[in-house]
Amino acid sequence: MSAAQARPDAPVTARPETTPPALRAALTQVAPHRLAEMDRQKDEAITLATRTRSLRPIARFLETWAVAIEIARFPASAARLRTAERTARTVDPDDPAWREAMDEIHALHTAARKALSDD
Repeated sequence: MSAAQARPDAPVTARPETTPPALRAALTQVAPHRLAEMDRQKDEAITLATRTRSLRPIARFLETWAVAIEIARFPASAARLRTAERTARTVDPDDPAWREAMDEIHALHTAARKALSDD
């Protein structure tokens, strides 16, 4: 086992460039089960960009997947996100655990966006 695999706070892959091919290659390493979802969303973003004559849907697609990959690159963060998402799906919104889970999801996404913007 490598040092990166032994430490959950170490990234399992380098941060990719924010381009569709680089993000797809990184996703193959950190969450290959999400490739079909990414491909579908890319097609939707291109269609919307064409329809609206705006690049904003493509920029939003790239940012969304850069954030998802930034979280998935770190096993501990990915595990925290999975746990929070599971809680958010399974508990009643009136349960305080639901709010805690949503706050955790928000915090992880915010930290990932900050890390990407600091780079």
